[in-house]
This record gives sequence, C-alpha cells and structure tokens, in this order.
Amino acid sequence: MSKSMLVLLKTLVWCACLWPVVNLGWGAATNNLGPDPTATITFTTGLATLRLLTISLAITPVRRLFPKLNWIIRFRRLLGLFAFFYASLHLMTWVALYTGFDLNAMSADILKRRYITVGMAAWLLLLPLAATSSNWAIRKMGGKRWNRLHKLVYLAAVCGVIHYWWQVKPGVLTPLTMTLVLGVLLLARPVIALAQRHRMRTVAA
Repeated sequence: MSKSMLVLLKTLVWCACLWPVVNLGWGAATNNLGPDPTATITFTTGLATLRLLTISLAITPVRRLFPKLNWIIRFRRLLGLFAFFYASLHLMTWVALYTGFDLNAMSADILKRRYITVGMAAWLLLLPLAATSSNWAIRKMGGKRWNRLHKLVYLAAVCGVIHYWWQVKPGVLTPLTMTLVLGVLLLARPVIALAQRHRMRTVAA
C-alpha cells in the first residue's frame, strides 16, 4: 500500500473514531441530546467503546485469513486507544453526572449494582493496556510478556458486553448483535490457529 493511501485511510479512521464525541458535542451545543441528555451520553460512549473494541479484536483474525490485508495491523493500536478514550468518557459520565463526584455514592453503586461492578472491571482491565500501548512499553516488557498482558482485551470486551446486558431492561435484546459478533471473534482465534497448524503439518508431510 502506498504511503499516500495509508495517510488517507488513517485520516478516515480518525474521523470515524471521533465522530461519536463530535456528534455529542454538537448535540450539547445545540441542546439536541434528547429528553435525557445524560442517558444519551452514557449510551453513545458505551456503544462506541464496544464497537471499537470489537473492530480492534477483528484485526488479527482478518489478517490471518487474508494475508494481503496485513497492513490493517497499523490501525489496531489507534482503535484500542480510542476504545479506552470512550470507556473513560463513559466512566466519567457516571462519576460526574450520576454520582456528582461523591465517593460514597460511587462505592455504594459499585457494591450494589452489578452492571456498574462489571463495567468498572472492564475499565480497569483496559487501563494497563492503554498505559502499555507505546513502542517503548513493548521494548521494556518484551514481546511475549506484552502479548500476554494484552490478551486481557478479550476479558475486557466480555465484561463490557455483560455490562451492556445487565444495564438494559429485561427482554431488551439490543446487546445481542454485539454479543454474537464478539462470540464469533473469540471462537475465530483458536479455530484459525488450529487450521494453520493443520496446514503446516500437511505441507511438512
């Protein structure tokens, strides 16, 4: 892929990743966030987090299935950091607008509301991944340890989906699509690895 094409794609990815927060900012400026602005911000930032996490998790299986698309690995870090950015906005919405920065209210919510408990767990799992996303961190940790640590992204994504299910009302199936996509991605990794090992044995034989 040419350098100019890569720059264009990066620009488009940046624009796509920034769109949810820009849309929220415009809605706030024009007083157009619906009857419950806090709920709108919460839903938009949470959904953006899950979508970006899911897309970043899809990069590895897509690369393995289609080697010619190996260049998409360049976008995984960017997508992961934007996922953490939206997860942090989602968290701060709860901290600022729901609890009013009240530590006692936060503690009570974490202990009593299971969807907040698992949501906090998801954010805490993403925190070390964001903190070690630089090339410097990879060199300091070593590739193997860095890869082991960053497998926590799968657990964070699972916690995020559970958070989504536990937050919606009984009978609401809006999290189903995200759940199915994540399930496919979780299954794809071992299935593709087994297929590649089988292919290598066949070639060696």
